[in-house]
Formats: sequence, C-alpha cells, structure tokens
Amino acid sequence: MDPGRASQTVYRRSILKQLHNDGHAALFPLGQEESCYGISCEEKEQILSSSVSLFGNEKDLCEFAIAQAANHLATRGARAHGVSIQMLLPDYAYESRVKAMFQSADAAAAAHEMEILEADVHFIPGLYTTIVHVTVLGCIEHGSVLRQSRMANWGEDIVLLKKIGLEGALRIKRAKEEKMAARFAPFFLEQIEAQKEQIFSMKEIRAAASADGVSALHQIVDGGILAALWNLAESAGIGLTVDMRKIAVGQETVEVCEIFHLNPYQLTSAGSVLVVTKKGEELADTLKQEGVPAVVIGHTEKGKERLIMNGAEKRCLNRPAPDEFMNLWARDHADIDSGGQEYGK
Repeated sequence: MDPGRASQTVYRRSILKQLHNDGHAALFPLGQEESCYGISCEEKEQILSSSVSLFGNEKDLCEFAIAQAANHLATRGARAHGVSIQMLLPDYAYESRVKAMFQSADAAAAAHEMEILEADVHFIPGLYTTIVHVTVLGCIEHGSVLRQSRMANWGEDIVLLKKIGLEGALRIKRAKEEKMAARFAPFFLEQIEAQKEQIFSMKEIRAAASADGVSALHQIVDGGILAALWNLAESAGIGLTVDMRKIAVGQETVEVCEIFHLNPYQLTSAGSVLVVTKKGEELADTLKQEGVPAVVIGHTEKGKERLIMNGAEKRCLNRPAPDEFMNLWARDHADIDSGGQEYGK
C-alpha cells in the first residue's frame, strides 16, 4: 500500500463498507473527512472513555482491544456505546488485511451494542506489525461512577471472576498457529477458540458491582494476575495475601504456556476481574448460581506486605513484570527484517 493515510478508495471499499452502524449513538456520521467523534447520552449522564493500545498480527486484534476497554468501563459502572479505532499497518500489508480487521471489529462491536465512531488507518514504512489504538466511550448517570482500585480496604476478600490467561492463550494461538497445529489436535485448538467470547465481561462485571459490600473492581490485563494484584494493592495503599492454588487457570492455557515456557500468572487476561468485597463467599456463590465462575482467592491486609501462598511456600509479591505475550513477541522478533513479508492476506 502507499505510505501514509489510507486513500479514500481504500477507506470506502475496505473500511466503511465493513461497518454497519445504525447511527443511534454517534453524534456525527462515520467518514474519513470527519475530524471529531462523539456519542449521544441521555440527560444527566456523563461520558466516560477507556483507551487500549495493542500490537500484533492478529486479524481480530481490534476485538481484543475493544474487549479490554469495554470491560474497563464496566468496572466504573458505564455502559459502552461507541468505539474509535486508529490503526497503523506496515506499508506491505494487503488491503484484504484491513478489510478483515474491520469486519472483525464491526462484528465484535455490534454483538455488544456498540458502534464504530471513528476508523483511521495509516500505512507506515519500516513498521513490521500492526498497532491499534482503541478508545471506547460509554455513558453513566451523573455521580454514579463506581469504585476504583484505590477504594479497596484492608480486611476484605479478593474474588476472582473467570479463569485467567484466556486472552493470552488466544493471541498466542494466532501468533504460533503452525507450531500449535503440529503439537495439538484440531479439537484442542477449537476448544480454545470456543471460549473467545469470555474476554467480554461487561454483564458479569455489572452483576458483581451491584452486589452489597463491593469496594473495588480491577480487570486483569498487561502482566497478568500478578501485576493486577500488585496494582490493586498499590493503588489502595494496602497489603494482601493470596492463595495461588485457588487461582483458576484453564487447562488449555496451561498447555499453551508450557510449550513456549511462559508463566500463565503473568499473561494478559482480558475478561478476568478481581473484585474486592466484604462478602467474598456470598458474592462468589451468587455469581456461580448465575453461571459466572468466581472464587475467593485471598484477602486484603493492613500495612504494605503482599504475600503469595502456595501450600507451605510463602513469597512476597514482586512489582509487575512485562507481560508474557510481549516477552514471546520480543523473542520472536528480536532480529526481524522490517521488510519481511509476514502479513500475506
């Protein structure tokens, strides 16, 4: 493709035609010529936004970013309505790649009642992978913003919603398709893919947030659950004790991590959420009755000591390390020729 911003022809053919907005939320019609975007809210509502930047070769990369951002909004009590997508691709990427990525983004947004408000694409010389920056906007009643991590208190339970590492396992599957196909039966790979919808957790988050006694919610993304626990405690200025044996990890995720020598506890986990509450067991039981996997994995402590327990073994929680998916990517692309043709169609 020609370097620079996508041409009007490409924009109309491979971007605009893939997006099926009904115009309900958007203040302006979608178009390359428009420099602003926004959403319409009811009277006495506020607009919240959350932005996520991701990189990679996945055709559904925008979907992972949309899930992360929409879940972030849900932890604050907002309902996501609109999505802005800014995309940078290598100049050797095919137009069909752009088309496929926006088809995926449109399907994900529509499935969760969101509209694409902005779609901006540039082809950059010297770039060897796609970078997407997604901003999701949502509405919330004035004065109703929910708890932030800093609102967590000591002496409360920490509940984990869903299994950790699924998002990372899905992204590894895309990045290492050939090696995984040679190692695993098709059924195994299909099992991973069948769980993809679990990266969207807006309904589950709203259910948890509405429960009595909840003080904080924190989605598990970059750096995995170990980073999320540290950030939650650091934000609130408290300590914690967590039992590693209670943290739910899917068997598929474990096996994917074993192949590439990765730590699933440091793997991005969009859709998995930490909930701090005074009534952990009660909340976990309620959510499980509604079909949401939930378990109490530990509790918050007075002071700053942050401990991870694994049977008789006890160690201190370290500061967040780089996400394992990023480490895998860095290893694979340490010596890459930026002119390589990884993109195909």
